[in-house]
Amino acid sequence: MPQHDRLSALMNRFTLTVRPFDDSGSQLKILCDGADRKSVLLAPSGIASLPGGQSEVFSARVDWGGISNPLFAGLPDFVCHAVEPASELDQLIKVLCAEHIAQRCGVASVLNRMAEIVMVKLMRALIEDGAVKTGVLAGLADKRLSRTLVALHEMPGKTWTNADMAHVAGLSVSRFSELFREAVGVTPSAYLRQWRFALARQDLVRGDRVDAVARRYGYGSSEALNHMFRRMSGATPISARLGG
Repeated sequence: MPQHDRLSALMNRFTLTVRPFDDSGSQLKILCDGADRKSVLLAPSGIASLPGGQSEVFSARVDWGGISNPLFAGLPDFVCHAVEPASELDQLIKVLCAEHIAQRCGVASVLNRMAEIVMVKLMRALIEDGAVKTGVLAGLADKRLSRTLVALHEMPGKTWTNADMAHVAGLSVSRFSELFREAVGVTPSAYLRQWRFALARQDLVRGDRVDAVARRYGYGSSEALNHMFRRMSGATPISARLGG
């Protein structure tokens, strides 16, 4: 039976781009020690120094498709993931490093795609291991909360009440609200508000009409969207649509 997909609804809305980049300001690094044990480092603000005893075999810059991406906002300052020997990720890294060293025709395209797959597999591992303690990845690591989060990501325009969200999680309203805030770091209604705002802003920047965006994400009217936009960004939907 296929497992519950906790990432696709998020990643479909924010384009993740990973580009090889040999620089101290890169956000993703793959390290290897003398025993060929690998680890993946991820730091949204850049990796300034490396742990001792390991050498860098690959580095890249990560574009999360905007700082409003919940995956970016929910990451800790620094993540170090030990790669299980002979795992899928270990095999993928070996192929990536071989491509990086060989520099054959089309290497840039191959490295870009493979580095993006490494990032997706890293996100998957962080969720499955429960390695991130606060933020959307922590919420997605909880089987009950993840059902609600995926529903919010897939149906942001639905009229959600706390009772609706708790029902999807299979919890009482009080227990759901407590667990959600503890894991994600904000209340369920605040998370939904931030998610809707991020999507609305994306669509407005793309050129969609204000009234259409308001209806799409459950604001009810252009006036309601305008009020929320001013409250959360200090700007107006029209300014976002015009690129301001």
